[in-house]
Amino acid sequence: MMKKVVSAAMIAALALSVAACGGGDKKADAPKDGAKPAATATAKVDRSKEFITVLTGPTSGIYFPIGGAFSKVVGEMGYKTSATATGATGENINAILTGKGELAIAMSDSVIQAVEGFGAYEGKPKATDLRAMMGLWPNVVQIVTTSDSGIKSFKDIKGKRVGVGAPNSGVELNARMIFEANGMTYKDAKVDYLSYGEAIDQMKNGQCDVAFVTSGLGNATIKELGTTKKIVFVPVEGEALQNLTKKYPFYVEWKIPKATYGTDADTTTAAVMNIMLVSKKLPDAVVYDLLDGFYSEKGLATIGASHATAKREIKLDTALRGLKGTSVQLHPGAEKFYKDKGILK
Repeated sequence: MMKKVVSAAMIAALALSVAACGGGDKKADAPKDGAKPAATATAKVDRSKEFITVLTGPTSGIYFPIGGAFSKVVGEMGYKTSATATGATGENINAILTGKGELAIAMSDSVIQAVEGFGAYEGKPKATDLRAMMGLWPNVVQIVTTSDSGIKSFKDIKGKRVGVGAPNSGVELNARMIFEANGMTYKDAKVDYLSYGEAIDQMKNGQCDVAFVTSGLGNATIKELGTTKKIVFVPVEGEALQNLTKKYPFYVEWKIPKATYGTDADTTTAAVMNIMLVSKKLPDAVVYDLLDGFYSEKGLATIGASHATAKREIKLDTALRGLKGTSVQLHPGAEKFYKDKGILK
């Protein structure tokens, strides 16, 4: 997929135009690579010499405007910056590992798989160089269909045309696990490796029955579908949800409130946390400084203005959701920041 590099100003403007809509308790793992935290909280940083690329996601999802808002904060702090539209989690993980970005939004489940070498990353070298900066917001699994499809439960998906996301994307990894939790495989459906934007476009034309969407609630693409079709969500519940959370404990039970998209009832589903990855090579003092900017009153206001989900979920006291007790290591600059703020003991 061809990337679109967007200036911080342009992407931030888009972020501000998005319509507002709608972890564990163990100690986070300390860095194991011997890197030393920044010596002081106020270590001097020459911001003008640092270039910070923020890797976001497709323009149809909320990674794009929220990532753009982060880039805007970075720019207002005096750093050189740009925001890049990508294929989201899978592409972002690879880009961070290969030095093609400094910050990247990613789903925690995919990051854990990459670090531990299982699931979609089985047989590949463990991505032990990945470092986390902060927890962001829950990514909710939203299995979208329409009332005219006749689909009410996951078992009804058998034989149907299903868009599961781009291969090895965060959405597609979720789809694979949820099929498994329901005792099914892709062979039980007519699977297309479409991004959810593409799948929903095909749903409008009757060429696709179901689309897997993993994003914050109030997804603009789903809301647009609701202007022409009656939206129905396929639940993840009961034994399937138990199977999912038992085998993959980074999932939590979540609800899609009926008011979010105008459905007839709340829907039980699963969610995983989005996190911000950071390049291992970024200096500790820079990471500390960036976090100070993001969690400042002005920084949170800018980020919160990009989307209602960001305003509701991104805050200092929930900064380690999706990170505590996992195999994902904090960047030492982030570790020092959270210790200084009393968030991490």
